[in-house]
Formats: sequence, C-alpha cells, structure tokens
Amino acid sequence: MASDPADRSRHGALRSTLHLARGWYGSGERRLAWGLTALVVLLTLAQIATTLGLNAWNGAFFSALERRDQSGMTLQAWLFPLLALLTMALAVAQLWAKQILALSWRRWLVEHLQGRWVRDGRNYHMALLPEAADNPDQRISENTRWATAVSVELGTSLFYAAVNLVTFVGLLWSLSAAIPVAGVALPGGMLGLALLYAAGGTLVTWLVGRPLIGIHIDRNQAESEHRFALIRQREQAEAVAMLGGGADEAGRLNQTFGQVVGVMHRMLRQERHLMWIASGYGMVAATLPLLLASPSYFAGAIGLGTLVQLGQAFAEVVRALSWLQEHWPQVADWRSHMERIMALEDSLAAAGRLAERGGIAVEEGGSLLALDALTLRSPTGQVLLEEAEAEIRPGERVLIQGGSGCGKSTLIRAAAGLWPWGEGRIRRPARTETLLLPQRPYLPLGTLRAAVCYPAGPGDVDTAAIVLALTRCGLGGLAARLDEAGRWDRILSLGEQQRLGFARLLLLRPRWALLDEATSALDEIAEAGLMRLFEQELAGVGLVSTGDRPGLARWHDRVLRIEEGRLIGAAAAALPPLPAPGRLRVAHAHALPEQRPAPRPDRQAAPARAMQGRLQAL
Repeated sequence: MASDPADRSRHGALRSTLHLARGWYGSGERRLAWGLTALVVLLTLAQIATTLGLNAWNGAFFSALERRDQSGMTLQAWLFPLLALLTMALAVAQLWAKQILALSWRRWLVEHLQGRWVRDGRNYHMALLPEAADNPDQRISENTRWATAVSVELGTSLFYAAVNLVTFVGLLWSLSAAIPVAGVALPGGMLGLALLYAAGGTLVTWLVGRPLIGIHIDRNQAESEHRFALIRQREQAEAVAMLGGGADEAGRLNQTFGQVVGVMHRMLRQERHLMWIASGYGMVAATLPLLLASPSYFAGAIGLGTLVQLGQAFAEVVRALSWLQEHWPQVADWRSHMERIMALEDSLAAAGRLAERGGIAVEEGGSLLALDALTLRSPTGQVLLEEAEAEIRPGERVLIQGGSGCGKSTLIRAAAGLWPWGEGRIRRPARTETLLLPQRPYLPLGTLRAAVCYPAGPGDVDTAAIVLALTRCGLGGLAARLDEAGRWDRILSLGEQQRLGFARLLLLRPRWALLDEATSALDEIAEAGLMRLFEQELAGVGLVSTGDRPGLARWHDRVLRIEEGRLIGAAAAALPPLPAPGRLRVAHAHALPEQRPAPRPDRQAAPARAMQGRLQAL
C-alpha cells in the first residue's frame, strides 16, 4: 500500500522534532519544559553513577570471592541492598519524570495543533485542499501521543548512551592494558575491538532495517484509513441499516483492515530479520570480552574481579555505541509519527496562506454586502460564477436561486468570508454581525442549551428566552431537556435541527443572516411559518438565502438567479435607512415578545390570531 504523499514530509525527522520542541520550550510553558528536562537529565546522570558504582561493587565482590575474603564479602553483601534500592528508586523516578515530560509536551502540542486547525476556518480550507494531510483528527490524537513519548524515550536513551560511553571508555582503556588481542599486546585493544564490533553491528542493522521507516509510515496510513472507515460507518449507520447494506459494508471494512494486516506482515518480517541480528549481536557482546581476557586470567595477569569488571565495561561501551542498532525499530516508528505531524503542520500552513492570499479581496466592517466583479472558482480552477455584481443593503432580503451545482452555496460561503478561490472583491459586515445557517446546522457536543445558544455561551442567555424561542420554532417539547447532554445532531431529525437553527437566530439576533438551504427539510407550511416568524421578529436583519422552492420568493425583496455562471436579477427595492449594524446580540426572555415591528409596507400583514394559529401549527 502506498503511503500518503503528504506524509513524505520535506522535513527530516530530527528537524521536525527540534521544530516542535522549539515551540514548546519557547512558549509560555518554557519553565515547565526546561525544569522537567533538567530533572530527567539529573536523574539519568544519577543512574549512570549507580551503574558505575555497581561495576565497582562487582569488582570488589568477585575479588573478595577469589581471595576467599569473608569480611570483604560481608561488607559487599551489606552494600548491595543499598545500591539496589538506590538503583530502583532512580529508575522509578526517571520513568515518572520522562512520562510527565512527554505528557506535558503532548498537551501543549495537541492544544497548538487543534487550535490552529479549528481557528480561522483552516479545518474547512484544509478539507478542500487536494494535497492536504488526511485524517487530521488521528494525527492530533494518536500521532502526537507516540511522537512525544518516543522522542523523550529516544532522547533520554541517547543521552544515557553518550554519557555512559564517556564514563566507561576510560575504564575499559585502563582495564584492557594487560589484555592482548589476538596475541598482540595493544594499548586499549579491547576498546578498539568494542569500537569495531559496534560499528559493524550498526552498519548491518542500518542496511537490514532501512525499509522499516517506510513500512511504519504505511502502517500509520493504513491504520488511519481503517479508523476513518469505522467512524464513517458509525455516522452512516441508519442509512446502511435502511438499505440493508451491512454485508457490503462489512466487506469494505474487512478490506481496509486487510491493508493493515498486509502492512503488519511486512513489518513483522523485517523485524524478524532484525531480531536475528540483535540476538546474536547481544550474545557475542556478552561473551567475547570474557573469552579474549580469559587467557590473561588463567595466566594470573588479572584477577576474577578485574575480569568481571572488564566484561561489564566492554558490554557498556558496546551498548552505548550500538544505540542506533538497539533502537532502530523505535527510530523507524518515531520518524513515521513525526512525518505525519509535520505533514499536518504543512497543511495547516498551506490553509493559512490560502486564506491570507486568496484571490478574493474581502473588506469587512461595512454596513452592506456587495459583490464587485466577483468570480468564484472551484479548488481545481473551474469557474462557478463569473463577474458577479450585486449590492444588498442592511435590512434587505435577497433570495439566490439556480440549478443544482450552479454555485449557490459557494456564493453564500464567499459572502461569509470562507471561500478563497476566485477573483474580485466582497464588501461585507464584520463576522460578529453575521450568522450563517447551513442546511445542517452545527450542534456542538454537550447540552441542548449549549447547542441552541451556539456560538454564544449557554450562560449568556436566559432560560425563559431559550424556551420561548424553541416554542415559537415548533420545538416546545424539548424545553424540558435543555440541560440534557447528548449527540443532538443524531437525536434530532434534520427538520428539527433546522427549526433549532431558527431558534438560534431569534436568540442571537444578528444584523445579517446567511441561510443556505436552511429550510430544505421542512414542508412548505412549516417553512412559511418560520419565514414569517423571521419577518416579524427580525425585521431589520439583512437576509441572503438560497433555495429553489417557489414559495420562498414571497419572503424576499428580490431574487437573484445563477444561470450559466452569471448572476442575474431585479434591482433592489427602495429601503428606508437603518441604524449602523452592531455585533451579535443575545436576546433575553422579555426581548422576544416585545420586538414585534409593524409589517413592512411592501407585504400584507396577517391578523394576529391567524399568525398565532400558524405558529402553533409548526
């Protein structure tokens, strides 16, 4: 299975790690970052000191054993529990410090990535970029966990190996002075042998293990695609069940997991080859120095304690020099996770540049919505709308109609400042003065109260106002469930979600409302009731909506049509001047019934009793 090209990041894994670490170590949490790092370093140095102490203890213990020195043996027997206890305590403390360091770094990294992802519409723009990193949720939740944990583990072990090498090189040099290698007395001969042995083992490991890097990237990609398939199946469970497509979907899921199994088989085969090398390498490293030094021991040139010390020093030097060989599978895994995170960083940066350098010039803060020579394109460059000119004044209500796929929704998104592909200029009110209602309103996780008030906080709106808004929009039966938490995007039907969107409009009372097929799931009677409610309660609100039902036109001042890539329509009716627009305002309970303006002069007002009956019919 080929991996995602976006994951073949132009950054090296080491550069990626340094880039991500630099962000944390230079952030507002730098004291925590540097403090935890210093703690890990100190505990690692203490561990090396205890290792050196155990080496000296081994020498003294076996020397006393060789001399049959009972008092010396007794002394070493008393010292050993202290050394063992200290070693265990340092191991536990270092493990805890490493885990806290990795967790703290991961928390910062996740907040950094998901903050960049959801702000300024980057998640929306990323989804439209053809080469963007896929499954950003998995990269943020899973890849960060492994990348930070493995980075800390590898960094700590590399530091340990480097200091251990410096510590034991001198000891091995001095101990091997009396040990001839292949019958030749060479100063530091055992040290030279350790260097050659480690270099050979590392070279063989690198040659055999190189494919593991690509395999780990492929594995992460396959796992990500299978996870996405499972999530999509959960989201589409009702449709699959109604169509009786369970067997087909099971086959597709098995197929995506089959890709995971295939990659895992490749990885296991490669790791099996490495295991052959590692097991043989370790056995030889433990035995070789003892075999080479045994003639000197039998000749009486060195004692048993020196022989044991020599073997341990040789093993420590070889282990330090063989760091890459010992950790190669982890290095391959670490690199794959880092490349996936950096691919996400690159995609976020590309989405940010797209929003900043889009061909459409957006001017915010005005009192009207205007399109000046606006051309809209698809992400692939196809022209959707060409040289559109329009001006919509505050309080005016405009309906946009056209055939399916003509670009109505794209125009709404451009008016909201979300669509960067195209040319021309859009003059629009500030985002804080505008509320966009798509065909399926966004309902955040949590309580119904939070869903209906979004994006305002649930504590900013009176309960009575929420109940009244829900009742007027035909959702009075939900009033008792305001504080019930759940997946309201699944609990409510699409029609109920659209009613909730109108309740949100009543509560937030924006200056401008952009409705994209916001009543498509309702019948015409319910649609008319909500539009009439909008007219009564939000008479001064500018409205731009899309929809192809003939009855929608009666609730708008004019209709613009998109035909063959052109925007055509009647001129705006004369409108009285309105006060300057303001920010989104949260309604209180008393505001809803009191703000019932007189019917607009160009419309026939319905009697109050007829209106009340129609609202009840909702």
